Amino acid sequence: MTDNKIKAAIIGSGNIGTDLMIKLLRQGQHIEMAAMVGIDAESDGLARARRMKVTTTHEGVEGLTRLPDFDQIDIVFDATSAGAHVRNDAFLRTLKPGIRIVDLTPAAIGPYCVPVVNLEAHLDAPNVNMVTCGGQATIPMVAAVSKVAQVHYAEIVASISSRSAGPGTRANIDEFTETTARAIEVVGGAARGRAIIVMNPAEPPPLMRDTIYVLSEAADEAAVEASIQAMAAAVRAYVPGYRIKQKLQFERIAADAPIRIPGLGRFAGLKTTVLLEIEGAAHYLPAYAGNLDIMTSAALAAGEQIARRLLTA
Repeated sequence: MTDNKIKAAIIGSGNIGTDLMIKLLRQGQHIEMAAMVGIDAESDGLARARRMKVTTTHEGVEGLTRLPDFDQIDIVFDATSAGAHVRNDAFLRTLKPGIRIVDLTPAAIGPYCVPVVNLEAHLDAPNVNMVTCGGQATIPMVAAVSKVAQVHYAEIVASISSRSAGPGTRANIDEFTETTARAIEVVGGAARGRAIIVMNPAEPPPLMRDTIYVLSEAADEAAVEASIQAMAAAVRAYVPGYRIKQKLQFERIAADAPIRIPGLGRFAGLKTTVLLEIEGAAHYLPAYAGNLDIMTSAALAAGEQIARRLLTA
């Protein structure tokens, strides 16, 4: 801890780790950027970290523990991959059991965390999982409907630019769909969730777009819309480029003409469709990479609250 700040390190010097580092250096209020960990000594992320006077190591997570001030690092952000995170978490816990980890991979060792929905409940968890980019964008909308009515089913389609999908994203497609679908249920409040990701090769690269379909019990449309708009405003507090792209769409499903959901049965009620667009802040990544920006922004929001909790404990 330095000048009333908590020291933090980032594991992973790729696009997400580098963007998060820049956010921490520019916007960190309770966190001090202490170290950047990578495996490629020539990576742009480590080079930028060195230019910004951040301690670096290219020896992976093992190198982090050999840094002279490792014992002062209380928060670690893991921006590697699902498989690597499992190993990193186990390794760090053997050396410093009380260290706090913010997981930006789909590994989901710790509880799912979407800051505007359930961060307060997990501030003391040793490891919090930031779900996925699609989860961070869409789960707040599902949760907003859940505040008003019981949600039977929610399905999200996340469309991202192919250019914004790096090797980590492509290697974790299965984990993306499984983790996002499960978090739609656990965090969003849906009885059943489904997630689909689309990589759009269009040029110029399009912004991230998300479509959310929510089937709930019959509810007042005005109340549902008010809840969704309030939730969107809360997300914009840490992701300024988050916006509802078109007017909300409502469809009443009559009891005598129900929707059949495979594996669940037939349902009547209110179908709500939300169309989102997420533009990145362009700190390191291009503006079209809103899918990556929302992950680093959510991780920063979670890390800041965890750091504040540590400072006041």
